Amino acid sequence: MGCAGAGCLAALAVLCGALGDAPSRGIKCGGVLSAPSGNFSSPNFPGLYPYETECTWLIVVAEGSSVLLSFSHFELEYHAACAYDYLQVYNGAARDRGNLLGTFCGHSPPPPFSSAWHVMAVVFRSDRHVAKRGFAAAYRKDACGGQLTGLSGEITSPRYPESYPNDAECRWSIGGTGSGGPLTLVFADFQVEGGQGCGFDYVALFDGPTAAAPRLGRYCGSARPPRTVSSTPYLLVLFKSDFNIGGRGFKAHFYSGECQEVFTTVKGNFSSPRYPNFYPNNLKCQWSIQLPAGYRVKVFFLDMELEGRSSLTGGCDYDHLAAFDGGAENGSLLGRWCGRENPSPVTSRSNQLLLVLHTDRNTAKRGFSIAYVGVVPMNVSCTRTDFHIQIPVQSLAHLERNRIYLGTPSCAAQVVGRNFKIHTRFDTCGTESQKRNNTSVIVSTLYIDFSAADREDVHQYEVQCEPKRKEASVTLIAGPDPSRLSQAENLVDAQQREGGATDAHQTKSQDTSDIVFISICILAGLLMVIAVVGLVLLTPRCPPLRALYQHHSRSLKLWARRFW
Repeated sequence: MGCAGAGCLAALAVLCGALGDAPSRGIKCGGVLSAPSGNFSSPNFPGLYPYETECTWLIVVAEGSSVLLSFSHFELEYHAACAYDYLQVYNGAARDRGNLLGTFCGHSPPPPFSSAWHVMAVVFRSDRHVAKRGFAAAYRKDACGGQLTGLSGEITSPRYPESYPNDAECRWSIGGTGSGGPLTLVFADFQVEGGQGCGFDYVALFDGPTAAAPRLGRYCGSARPPRTVSSTPYLLVLFKSDFNIGGRGFKAHFYSGECQEVFTTVKGNFSSPRYPNFYPNNLKCQWSIQLPAGYRVKVFFLDMELEGRSSLTGGCDYDHLAAFDGGAENGSLLGRWCGRENPSPVTSRSNQLLLVLHTDRNTAKRGFSIAYVGVVPMNVSCTRTDFHIQIPVQSLAHLERNRIYLGTPSCAAQVVGRNFKIHTRFDTCGTESQKRNNTSVIVSTLYIDFSAADREDVHQYEVQCEPKRKEASVTLIAGPDPSRLSQAENLVDAQQREGGATDAHQTKSQDTSDIVFISICILAGLLMVIAVVGLVLLTPRCPPLRALYQHHSRSLKLWARRFW
């Protein structure tokens, strides 16, 4: 509908006056910031930012450096989930969910950020309603020290692995991820000028965000510092060098919150950071399972979705999960997985197992969920009539023997030397005969009761014997979560395969039923021979015996040939 005349002009004048201070819509903003340091802000700052605007700033500094980003002012429209106007900070160039460091709105400014590499992206978006003053930010290249807020990361001395400069002072303040858990720092390489009391060049660690916090250690020389765990969600790393004599420096990895855990309970479960949501990029996370001596660690993969295999090599070259036998990455590799694989359960050969998750700079996925259980190493054998079970006492040293029983509590284990032993006949201890795959087998259940106080925790193993072949097996049927572990596989004891702690003469049971059977056969044969010899000797003197001998001699000879 058109308008004309003085009334229409007056109306337009009033409308223009009313919108004179309103923000414009969709102006150009953002760009590439490549100077060593600089400032940027929302459009129109400190005035109201425009509606329906999206801006992206890509900050790129020299390779080998990181970007330190801070905010001096912040005021955006508030929403509990930041669904209207928001600012996002990404650890890298790609706007991948795994690179997202945080989404912010309202009046609380974001914390300082330090990128894991030399690129950082900042995205600002406004909707069509409610404008505020926006934000002002500053960045700088940070080649030495910085604020590190990721779940994990790597820090190195300046110029590493080349010799570090003289008169350097670097501070890395690690923490502020929101996980609230302790931080772990592990040095992969260390070479700093030595000296009594580390008075020249040194690395000092503090249990908090500043040097006023309790000092955890001060290190120099060429010996790697020990693994350090903070008692707070913050850790300060301070590096200082004097005016002469340098070294290669150091490289260290830090892990925080859900990215590093140590498990010592007999069973448990854990998952990748943020599971079932997308995990962050640029991670190196470690989960260490450490059980009492004698145990094996069995890991079940309940769910897994990582970045897929490389199209060039077909290998897990990008994001991947690896399992190592023992407590370190130099242990035997038990497996390496990526993509949407469904790995079979993995069992360690020692009482420790380490899982390590690596993620690269882009393409994050849902991650994984894992359950584990400590498998009791045991030797199970059988004869035609008996079960023989041996478990090293050191594996269950904290349990009484009556906590280990076959079928019913009345069939409890006995302590013989260094082993718990159960020796029982098939017609006792709740044993039953079954038909499986057209084969007759004898089946029973071995119970190991770890229950304490009001917490019930009973592990169950199915013990099976095929009497004709005298072959026994044992299968975990109740461990971390029976409803989800229906794929439980045969648990052949690692000690039995590798000739472990149990001596060979202890692991080989004596088949008493075969010995008895053979003895009876030999005795019957001897009696038959004596009877035949007696008949031969007496036959010439006794006519009735001669007739009897002639009548039955053929059948006796046939029977003797058939038996022998």
